[in-house]
Amino acid sequence: MKTSTSEGKHDIQWTAQNQLDDLDFADHLALVYNTHEQMQIKTASVAVVSASVGLNIHKGKPRSSNSKRRTAI
Repeated sequence: MKTSTSEGKHDIQWTAQNQLDDLDFADHLALVYNTHEQMQIKTASVAVVSASVGLNIHKGKPRSSNSKRRTAI
């Protein structure tokens, strides 16, 4: 799972697009992105890497949520 982050590193880090990736504990995984396209790209990447090490993403569990909030919390 470590290779699914954009820099190939692990732990919590910010990617070039200022997106947070933390994939060390992938029992429950939350992917947060600004666009649907970004979400699809990262989800596909995680699925490929997961499959390469024998892990599967349960197709019935993935959920998405949409928020219009644009200001910092």
